[in-house]
Amino acid sequence: MFEIDFMVPETAALAAKLEKENFTVPWSEQAFLEELKNKDAVFLTAMQGDCLVGVCGMIISFDEADIMNVSVRKENRRQGIAEALLDKIMQIGRERGVQHFTLEVRKNNTPAIRLYEKIGFVCEGIRPGFYSNPTEDAAIYWLRGVSNNYH
Repeated sequence: MFEIDFMVPETAALAAKLEKENFTVPWSEQAFLEELKNKDAVFLTAMQGDCLVGVCGMIISFDEADIMNVSVRKENRRQGIAEALLDKIMQIGRERGVQHFTLEVRKNNTPAIRLYEKIGFVCEGIRPGFYSNPTEDAAIYWLRGVSNNYH
């Protein structure tokens, strides 16, 4: 079982370590610490005891939010952690007036794409060569017109 809560400065180093394990261009501890000061940013962690098993963030701009840093430890995937983090962060977003959510994902990241589409996200475009190490297109997904009683 895991517990979802707001990221605190003490977990930023763990989040940076998880990013490094999962992404070729990871966020640093400093990047997370900077975003924790941003009143329009929300970052959540999923913990199993003292172990960080997942992270998810978003930055809100008016009635839209950009979801980012959806990351789960390899050993803990397919346990509903990413979906639970997304559900919680979108609930928080809706409570803050967000009606449209967007995210980008590597075009070949099939497991993530399946999850986003299951939640209701729709691919609305491709950004060619957006990612590096390796170079890959980004699929741009949107979930539009979300009401407060969605999900």
